This record gives sequence, C-alpha cells and structure tokens, in this order.
Amino acid sequence: MRTRRAALAAIASAASLALTLSACGQSGEGGSKEESGSTGDATIGISMPTKSSERWIADGDNVVADLKSKGYKTQLVFGEDDPAKQVSQIENMITQGVKALIVAAIDNKSMNNVLQQAKDANIPVISYDRLILGTENVDYYASFDNEKVGELQGNYIVEKLGLKDGSKKGPFNIELFAGSNDDNNTRYFFNGAMNVLKPYIDKKQLVVKSGETDITKVTTLRWDGATAQRRMDDILTKDYKSGKVDAVLSPYDGISIGILSALKSDGYGSKSKPLPIVTGQDAEVGSVKSIIADEQSMTVYKDTRELAKVASNMVDALLNDKKPETNDTETYDNGSKVVPAYLLKPVAVDKTNYQEVVVDSGYIKESDLK
Repeated sequence: MRTRRAALAAIASAASLALTLSACGQSGEGGSKEESGSTGDATIGISMPTKSSERWIADGDNVVADLKSKGYKTQLVFGEDDPAKQVSQIENMITQGVKALIVAAIDNKSMNNVLQQAKDANIPVISYDRLILGTENVDYYASFDNEKVGELQGNYIVEKLGLKDGSKKGPFNIELFAGSNDDNNTRYFFNGAMNVLKPYIDKKQLVVKSGETDITKVTTLRWDGATAQRRMDDILTKDYKSGKVDAVLSPYDGISIGILSALKSDGYGSKSKPLPIVTGQDAEVGSVKSIIADEQSMTVYKDTRELAKVASNMVDALLNDKKPETNDTETYDNGSKVVPAYLLKPVAVDKTNYQEVVVDSGYIKESDLK
C-alpha cells in the first residue's frame, strides 16, 4: 500500500509541476514578450523601464538572448515610464511563477511591496543598472561604475576647454544637467562629474551663469529630452542675453539631443556662434550620428551586451545554488542594506574613437550611421 501511495503521490506531484510550468509560460499584460530556451523549465521575469529609449529595448533583447542561451524561458515587459504599471507587471510575473526577476526600476522607491511578494515566493531579484532603494529584498546589483561615467564627462569638458593642461584659464560658461530625481544613478553620475568640475567652478574658471549648481535644481524627470530642451531654452532666454555657453554637462544622450535642439534654435551651430561642448551617455545611434556631424561632442559607451551577461550569470548562479560573482560589496547602500554588485567599466567616445569602440565591436552597425 505504501508503494502504491508513493506512486500516486509522485504522479500528482508531476501533474502539479506541469501546471506550474504551464502557468510560468503564459504571456503577461501588454508590452511583454516571451522567448523559450531549448532545455530550461524555469521562466525568468525581466522588467525594463520603457520602449521610448533604444537603449532599454537593446537591454531587454540582450538579457533575453543570454538567458535563452543558458536554456531559460523569459518574460520581458516594459513599464513605459509608469511606475504603477511596472509594479503591476511584476506582480503578474510573480503570480505566474517566474523563478527570478531582473528589474530596471522606473522609480527606485516604488518597489517595496512587490519585492516583498517576490521574497515571500522565494524569487531572487537582480537590480539591473538602476539600484532599487529602501528594501532588503534586492539580492544583487548589476551595473557600470556610475561615478566613473560622470568623471569621464567632467574630464572631457575640462580637457577640451584647455583647463586641464593649463593652456587656457577661462573663464568659460557652463550649464549643468542631471538625470531623473527618482533614479539612484543620477547622483552617482552628477557627483562623479562635479568631483572634476567643482574645483574649476570654485576658482571661477568655470561659471554657471544660471546659478543652478545643486542637483535638486538640475534634474530631468524621466530623463526626458523635451524637458531638458525646455529648461535649456529658459536658461538661454534668461541668462544669456550676453555671452555664450561654452559647455553643457549632459548625463544622457536623449537629454543631449534636447539641449542641442534648444541651442540650435538660439543660433548656435554657425561659424560665428559655434556649438558648445555637450556630453552624453549610452552611445545611442542618434547621438553617435550627432558626434560624427560635429554637434554632440562625446558620449559614454556602456556595453549593455556585457551587462546583460552579468545579470543573467547572476540569475543562473542563484538558481543553481552558487554565489554570483561580484566586484563591489561596499559602495551601493540602498538604505536598507549594502547590495553586492558587479560593475563594468564605461568608455568615453568621441569622433576620434567611435569607429573602433562602437562600430568595430559590433555594438552599432556602420550602416545605421549613414
């Protein structure tokens, strides 16, 4: 009888498992995409912020491809810059039985309740590029050295203005922009840049004519280029009735494009009124084309293909009872815990090296830049 009961229990268990796996494979709400690996029976939930940025589309596709190569199924969703929608999508994936979550948060403080649900369901969470704040229920963080990104931008400005080697003393006019105030990376980017720029501002070799130097005054909600364009328009109208802008610290390519639009509308871009130095980040196709056209000055390249590998390797290790590889266990305190991280190195790109760095590496097709 014990043998017969054991056999019946095994059959019931197998049926239950089959139903669970079937539920894991269901598509989520609008904006989701599912891919299935060849051998895996675990579905990994991937939540990206928006499809409005080519960067996040590429990130989602890269994470899917790398997990698929490891034999996992995936469910990819985009929150379209709506924090409530992103939370709802993650709740749905938890209900459907995903085995792990990779989350690039829209609002880094809106995840507490949903990540508690993940914890209760024994679902590990990888915070992807944007650190999720205020919760212990983040297992690992995959990103780039974000302070280094800002340092690269700041150093580029100082070097191109001739301040670094002392060939020029200034003063030069600079305006400052930062990313979204609900993204933890914003302060790392801004602080990294200001570590470089502030000594020159203090010596009045760099002058911020708008007077807006505090991070609370220069953020750009949702990293929106149109918002940045409006602010740049206002600064030009109010503070540049005389004089010209020599440099603009921009943290992201989409913001840079908005800033450049405002500058060109104000007459910049001619021989008599050249465009200022404008930084950027993410090596998006539009901005690399702008760099080639001598408009945007530089961008910071972050190979998101490698970031996708880091995140998927973390998931694979956790689901196989191994410890993920990290290289920073001290820096990223989210207010509830120090989240162990793996950080990749960013690279400064301008007209002198874009071919080698982003084209020859296969990150951008040369045909896309024509």
